[in-house]
Amino acid sequence: MTIDREALRQRLESCFFNSSTVDQVVERIFALEPRWRQFVFDWVSSVAKTQPEIAYQFACRAGAALPALGRDGCEHWLQSALDVYFEQGLKPALESLENLDQFVAVQRKRSRGLEFSKARGVLQHFLHGLNGRRLRLEADDEVLTDSEILQLPTVIDQSSIEAENFACYKATAVHLWAQCWYGTWQADTIASIPREQPMLRTFHYLETLRLNACIERDYPGLARLLKNLQPQTPAIWRELEAQLSDPSSSVLDSIRLSAEHWDKPWPGPFVYQGRLDPDRVQATLEIRLEREKQRLRLALARVAQENGAEQRNADTDHQPEQPTGRQFDLKSRQDSVAELEIDGKPVPADDEITRLLTSIRQDLGELPPDYLQAASGGEYHDSLDVGAAEDQNDSTSGAFFYDEWDYSRKAHRKRWCTVREREIEPDYVSDFVDDTLHRYRGHIKSLRRSFEALRDEYRVLKKQPHGESLDFDALVEAIADTRSGMEMTSRIYRKAHRVERDIAVVLMVDMSGSTKGWINVAQREALILLAEALSSLDDRYAIYGFSGNTRKRCEIYRIKTFDETYGEDIRARIAAIEPQDYTRMGATIRHLSHILENIGARTRMLITLSDGKPDDYDTYHGEYGIEDTRMALYEARQRGIHPFCITIDEEARDYLPHMYGDSSYVLIDDIGKLPYRISEIYRSLTS
Repeated sequence: MTIDREALRQRLESCFFNSSTVDQVVERIFALEPRWRQFVFDWVSSVAKTQPEIAYQFACRAGAALPALGRDGCEHWLQSALDVYFEQGLKPALESLENLDQFVAVQRKRSRGLEFSKARGVLQHFLHGLNGRRLRLEADDEVLTDSEILQLPTVIDQSSIEAENFACYKATAVHLWAQCWYGTWQADTIASIPREQPMLRTFHYLETLRLNACIERDYPGLARLLKNLQPQTPAIWRELEAQLSDPSSSVLDSIRLSAEHWDKPWPGPFVYQGRLDPDRVQATLEIRLEREKQRLRLALARVAQENGAEQRNADTDHQPEQPTGRQFDLKSRQDSVAELEIDGKPVPADDEITRLLTSIRQDLGELPPDYLQAASGGEYHDSLDVGAAEDQNDSTSGAFFYDEWDYSRKAHRKRWCTVREREIEPDYVSDFVDDTLHRYRGHIKSLRRSFEALRDEYRVLKKQPHGESLDFDALVEAIADTRSGMEMTSRIYRKAHRVERDIAVVLMVDMSGSTKGWINVAQREALILLAEALSSLDDRYAIYGFSGNTRKRCEIYRIKTFDETYGEDIRARIAAIEPQDYTRMGATIRHLSHILENIGARTRMLITLSDGKPDDYDTYHGEYGIEDTRMALYEARQRGIHPFCITIDEEARDYLPHMYGDSSYVLIDDIGKLPYRISEIYRSLTS
């Protein structure tokens, strides 16, 4: 494509304040090979709208960057500088542009190696299939674990073959997982791990030898993977390796041997070894132990109440209700599965209890008796939940900072949006709630009955020690075991067990100015009806409104949080919902996803109630707003959150399939139907 010099100059004059700068940029562009000119011009004119100086420096250096990086690499180079600008300011961004040689070296590494983003999905599913607590994967410059997060390299370029680089990723993840599973970080020994070099370095090497032996005993296939990536153990360390390969060895042996042999010549780290940070793990461990103890005791209190209710229903004398605070016992079967007992009788453990037992035993080895005592009323505090004590992103001002996706340059603007949570002043004076409850009284009764049916759903548990009927499959297996000389099991019964709904839902309510009038009324009525119906269920749910004005004022209104019980205060807040400003959805989705991610539920949903597409006072409209919202929803799905949208916008079919997917939204064409439809939609989504 031929670019006219004068036309180019005229188009750039609107981007730069100084005419001499325009002349220099034009000359720089025309000094390039013809194939690069349009590319550089497009980026200069785009970036100049954000920061003219960065655009000018890019034009000056593009001639050197393009032959070395190509178009894609040059885009990444410029985008990384813009990321630095948004996060740190202009001077560091210009320094980033100047470090072209360093960026070229990194890009060459990326081109040869495998990036974490490409390997993460497979690795995360692979990790979930291993024993122990569920661990999260993150990319970082340092390779280590805090016993909850595994930090893996951003890029691995050990080989020019992608499969070999993936094998290195896998080996690194397995080794960090093994630290958590095979006792490196147990609570009673972590304080004994040396902190000072070179003893810590020696301990790490010896512990790696011990973990490799553990993996080889339990996972021969993974052991072969590790051996392909590790050098032969030096002769002076082989005797110690033999000691640590004994099945009875533990982390205490690694600690003892490191104190005795720290002065031996160090053979160097394994490629998948990373580093250790015992202090960081210990801090994480202390918080997790207290949090999971409280959660387990709360879950046991719920089981104790349900078990007492079952006994009362079966007992014609109707014994009085058993109080919370009851003591459970934990029995281990031959298949290593833990079984809860209360008063000598086995009780079913749901997924949450099983998950907590696994994690706590991983940290402590055996559960202390006080962990198995059901909580009494008022003991549990939500301040112990994950994330409550974490960094709150400038908590002193109540602000949270989130990235925003800039589709034009295919990169995030770092910490671009400022989100603050606001309180809604409850409206106790209005008759809105009473009028709504009266108008829909018949519909509310019907909703409660249908929701109660969800609560009372039962499933059949097989192979139980007690039950209402025989499990003939289990009986046949038991008889076969007996005839082969084994002891006959008592687990030959079937039992109906109530289905446990492990669901957490956030309702994200549009409070933009466009909802003024009948839309606002219908939204509030729908929330009242849904909340009344949900009072029949044990589902955990929260309601947040959102609005704002520009990226600096993204506001989220707390209507009902997860730890609040639906009652007069919540009704009064719903009645007080009023239209505010604009609809910047991406930042809101990221903030509410962060809240949902920290809720321990098997199913987590983010349901949006909106009347239109994303829009804000600044440049957040049209394709920009849609693409940022789409990226925020994608990020939510990556966290295991299921987004869904309920909209009344007649044009929604033009953009919602692109944002949410074809089956993750519903269009209500009559606003008057919203109060009737929202509960029906919720029931269908969570059944």
